[in-house]
Amino acid sequence: MATAKAFYFVHKKFLVLCLAALAACSEGSLSFLQTVRSTSASQAAAAVDAAKLDPKARYLRLTHDGGVALLLLNFIDRHPNGPVEIWYSADAEVFRFQNGRLGGNTGLKPEWRSVALPKFPPWSEIARQSTPLHWERYRDVMPGYRFGVRDKLIVYPIAAPSTSGLIGLDAASLQWFEERTEPDSSEQLPPARYAVRGETVVYAEQCVSAQSCFRWQRWPIGS
Repeated sequence: MATAKAFYFVHKKFLVLCLAALAACSEGSLSFLQTVRSTSASQAAAAVDAAKLDPKARYLRLTHDGGVALLLLNFIDRHPNGPVEIWYSADAEVFRFQNGRLGGNTGLKPEWRSVALPKFPPWSEIARQSTPLHWERYRDVMPGYRFGVRDKLIVYPIAAPSTSGLIGLDAASLQWFEERTEPDSSEQLPPARYAVRGETVVYAEQCVSAQSCFRWQRWPIGS
């Protein structure tokens, strides 16, 4: 299967630009992002929901074992296989998403680097196919210096789940997909789920290891 490798590196200069951009956000947003780290999970979630956000900016609400955080869209990298969205947090965590799939991260352990994703058909086409879509992903993982980790994956449409972390939206109004790791992969990961409106993933559940998972939603609701 043909893939186009997308290498990325987070340099100190990039992080300085990220923090400078964050400082330019509204005062309410910045104070919220600084407060979340010292609150309980329930308080952090409540703070996210009540945060005063810059209407000109784009955000993701991300939940993981460490709590709840807002990610700010820094820029969109044009790529032949689809645009890559680069998001970051106040703690300088960086996430890259391509077509809703994780294309790399720093800060949340383990880190996925040099992730290679293929060009995918539209989500609507995947939903219409009579057989699941099989595809491959290659990535490097830190810490541990694991290079060329190969994931063989299968993705297919599913019914709207009865339980999820989706907030403020009717699950039945979205098209859902599940993505599983096949047995002959380098590593077995828990299944990922994607909720799609049109051709845009608005909510997803993904894992960077068997022990470390997160979920995210475009924020505020309906954005």
